[in-house]
Amino acid sequence: MSEVIKIATRDSYGNALKEIAENGGNDLVVLDADLSAATKTGIFKKAFPERHFNCGIAESNMMCVAAGLSTMGLVPFASSFAMFAAGRAFEQVRNTIGYPHLNVKIGATHAGISVGEDGASHQCCEDFALMRSIPGMVVICPADDIEARQAVKAAYKYNGPVYLRFGRLAVPVFHDDSYCFEIGKAETVKEGNDVAIIANGLMVAEAIEAAKQLEADGISAEVINMATIKPLDEKTVIEAAKKCKKIITVEEHNVIGGLGEAVCSCLAEKCPTPVKRIGVNDEFGHSGPALDLLKQFGLSAENIVKVTKDFVK
Repeated sequence: MSEVIKIATRDSYGNALKEIAENGGNDLVVLDADLSAATKTGIFKKAFPERHFNCGIAESNMMCVAAGLSTMGLVPFASSFAMFAAGRAFEQVRNTIGYPHLNVKIGATHAGISVGEDGASHQCCEDFALMRSIPGMVVICPADDIEARQAVKAAYKYNGPVYLRFGRLAVPVFHDDSYCFEIGKAETVKEGNDVAIIANGLMVAEAIEAAKQLEADGISAEVINMATIKPLDEKTVIEAAKKCKKIITVEEHNVIGGLGEAVCSCLAEKCPTPVKRIGVNDEFGHSGPALDLLKQFGLSAENIVKVTKDFVK
C-alpha cells in the first residue's frame, strides 16, 4: 500500500503564488502582515522579493493597501491568519474591498480548531459567516494540496473579491493531477444512496474515511466536497437531497453561519430535507494538540460515523 502524502494547505498557498508568478502572472503582488513564515508567502517572497510587501502587524491597513493596488491593475493577495484577515480587518474588507467590488484576494491561513496550541484567540471558527455576509464575496475552503493550489489559481483569474481559507495542519492529498477545480462547482468524491455527507476543508478526508467505515456496516454514504461555500452549488445539494433523502454537513467552523447553514437555507427554500450539522457547536476552542482537539469537538471520522448511524436509523 502506498504511503498517504500529507501537506498543509498553507504550504499549497505559498507554492501556488510562486507558480502563478513564474507562469506569466506579472500583475500578481503579495501582501503579508509580518507572518510570511507562517502563511508561507515567504516562498513567493524568496523568488519575487520586489513584489512582496510586509505591511506589519496592521491587517486593516493591509486590506486598504491591497484595495489601492487593485485599482492600479494589479492582483493583490492579502495574507494573514484567518482571525486577523476576516476578524480584525472585517470593516476594511467590507467597506474598502467588498463595497466597491475590487479585485482583491484574501489568503487566510491558520483557521479553525486545528490551529491547536495557539488557542481560542487564534482558532477562527467564524470566518465563513463573516465573509459570506459580504455581498459579492466568493468564499473557498479547499480540501487538500492539489485543490488548494488550483483554487489559488482560479481566484487569480476571477475578477472580484475572493476569500480563501487554508489550514495549518498537514492533511491527506486524495486528489490526483486529473482533478480540475472550478469556483462554485462541488465535487462528488464518492457515490451513495442512504445519506449524503457534504464537507469542506480538512473534513473532506474525514468524511471519506467515515464513508468507508459506514460501507462496512451496510450504509451507503455519498461524499460531496463543497470547497466553494459561496456561491454554493445548489444544484448538487438539491440532487443529493432528492437522491439520499438525508444530508449531513461537516465543517471546521461554528455551526452558525457556515457551510451547514448555507446548505440548510438552500434546502429549506427549494427542497425541504432533514439535515444534521457537524461542526463547532457555538463555543470557543482552547489550546491543545490539533488532532486531539478535532476529536474532542467531534470533527473526526469516528464522530461522523456515529452521527450518521443515528441519523439514518
